Amino acid sequence: MSKIDFIIPERKADIGNFAVGRLLPFREKRLVGPFIYMDHMGPALLSPGENLDVGPHPHIGLSTLTYLLEGTIMHRDSLGTEIEIKPGEVNWMTAGEGIVHSERTPEYLRGGEKSLHGLQIWIALPKELESTTPDFFHAGKEEIPVWEEGDIEFTLIAGEGSGRKSTVPVYSKLFLIQVKNKEKALLKLKDKLFGEVGLYILDGGITYDGVRYDPRQMLVFEKNDIDEMELLPDSTIFILGGEPFPEGRKIYWNFVATEEKLIEEAAERWRNMKFPPVPNDDGYIPLPDAKFRIRK
Repeated sequence: MSKIDFIIPERKADIGNFAVGRLLPFREKRLVGPFIYMDHMGPALLSPGENLDVGPHPHIGLSTLTYLLEGTIMHRDSLGTEIEIKPGEVNWMTAGEGIVHSERTPEYLRGGEKSLHGLQIWIALPKELESTTPDFFHAGKEEIPVWEEGDIEFTLIAGEGSGRKSTVPVYSKLFLIQVKNKEKALLKLKDKLFGEVGLYILDGGITYDGVRYDPRQMLVFEKNDIDEMELLPDSTIFILGGEPFPEGRKIYWNFVATEEKLIEEAAERWRNMKFPPVPNDDGYIPLPDAKFRIRK
């Protein structure tokens, strides 16, 4: 059986007026393949006076992936994109040399109760593409590959796996797969994965090599030759990872890069309001502080 290299607990973090469970980055494991950031949002029931309001903020050097299980978010960005993301759909925004976006509760839901539950993920770009032209891609639920193997349902959210490929235009060799089951089932992963592998348990649990693992933690495997594991009833897990980059990444606030210079330049551009604006959203989130604390 393959060895578990790290067990990453979900830790509470604040993204303005909304608390999330943070999984990546982790102090001892900064990336899993190209995945550098992962938040679990909710599940939350928001009152009429509570709304998601993450105002315009910048990114460089990465692609963001939003995948909802419940609720809806209005995405706006400096490319002029304005789209509502709903459960089972994928928002894939590539920042490259620089993009600005906001994430808010849609106007028609702001006065009533609403739910919100999903994943917010950052995927680092290859070094040669970290300053590429910004782009945005939205995949509807019907465009995402879904299949069954026995009593297990698989959804290929992004990347490739099990001989299938997602429609989401990724920039490196990776995978993000949702796995769901009702009854106890045996999950066989041998020869289906590559590179580094993380397994996030959202609901239910697994038994692996005789040990039970419960929700709200990520298992990171030393090798990708994972044979099989038992899924407990009513489980939902996410399998993510891929080929790691030859060089590391630095991260400061919403900026990811191979060199500190790129991050410092981006911070200066944002401080001086040199990034393009977001149409129909005049908010602004300032840099968290004047002193850099770039994590390497």
